[in-house]
Amino acid sequence: MARLAQTAGLTDIQQEILSTVRDFVDKEIIPVATELEHRDEYPQQIVDGLKELGLFGLMIPEEYGGLGESLLTYALCVEEIARGWMSVSGIINTHFIVAYMLKQHGTQEQKDHFLPRMAAGDIRGAFSMSEPALGSDVSAISSKAVRDGDEYVLNGQKMWLTNGGTSSLVAVLVRSDEGHPEGTAPHKSMTTFLIEKEPGFGEVRPGLTIPGKIDKMGYKGVDTTEMIMDGLRLPADRVLGGVTGRGFYQMMDGVEVGRVNVAARGCGVAQRAFELGVRYAQQRHTFGKAIAQHQAIQFKLAEMATKVEAAHAMMVNAARKKDSGERNDLEAGMAKYLASEYCKEVVEDAFRIHGGYGFSKEYEIERLYREAPMLLIGEGTAEIQKMIIGRRLLEEYRFQG
Repeated sequence: MARLAQTAGLTDIQQEILSTVRDFVDKEIIPVATELEHRDEYPQQIVDGLKELGLFGLMIPEEYGGLGESLLTYALCVEEIARGWMSVSGIINTHFIVAYMLKQHGTQEQKDHFLPRMAAGDIRGAFSMSEPALGSDVSAISSKAVRDGDEYVLNGQKMWLTNGGTSSLVAVLVRSDEGHPEGTAPHKSMTTFLIEKEPGFGEVRPGLTIPGKIDKMGYKGVDTTEMIMDGLRLPADRVLGGVTGRGFYQMMDGVEVGRVNVAARGCGVAQRAFELGVRYAQQRHTFGKAIAQHQAIQFKLAEMATKVEAAHAMMVNAARKKDSGERNDLEAGMAKYLASEYCKEVVEDAFRIHGGYGFSKEYEIERLYREAPMLLIGEGTAEIQKMIIGRRLLEEYRFQG
């Protein structure tokens, strides 16, 4: 059977990378994913395998020890990994957002210091914008950095850090009013800081605490945490790019990469749900024949496959637009919105095809059914994506009356 969601125009190197990742997913992730997920166990052996494959350096330039591949290559790899277990794709996503922000906005000293070790997988990245009292309203961030001589003192509480415990580098967005007079727009008085820390939980460096893992409905295995800064001191050279007030723009640039990633994850989970559904439909018999022979099930399979193809095409388009150096917030927003919504629908249809067995933890579709909702809110809700899309459309189609 021909696979869904094929990508035209790939180089031999890209195809070789994807083939290697696909084999790894089939052999090393899918057979153990459900068991590890049920135990909420960090997939250390899988992560070590990804490190050995060089995936932590996939998008990092060759001069820093990475593979120097494109966002498209990365997104297609994420699609394959999410097809095996979405949590594993989350482990590398935040790592690459931080690596991308360093590559695009870091000082030369920051690039030289962090990128080679990130490419090797020796430093794992996490990034943090959200806080307990806010989600998508980034302008309401209350965590703050105050200058004190050659250092900054950071205070505040952050929320929903993927890799918060296992990471050793966190890019965090806080308010920094230094040099910005009262009345300055909130997004112009924010700064991204680079925090080095020890992996683990508790006080991971003086003034910085990672309380523990947040217990979640799905997206298990990967650690999601809070982060508390209480008198955390950082040298001035840990301001990303060396200049305050640019943090919002740096983070939004990284989030565009993140939204392509979430779209890719949605594509991967939807592909796996389709695979499970179409296989079960040919194995399960009712009224004397496989349920795949019933027209109602064939209609479901047709709709599911079409949604997988459409989401994949939009994700590829958004990645290629970003790779071209063009603005891609419209394409990334559309891809993230469509892929996450279609993923939910495809997973639910596969769940329905499984009937009562879909409700059993013995079947893989049960895990996917709990994982898909995270994509509806990760990297911005559907409502936020529609706001972005609507505003950009009005820019492009402004009526000249």
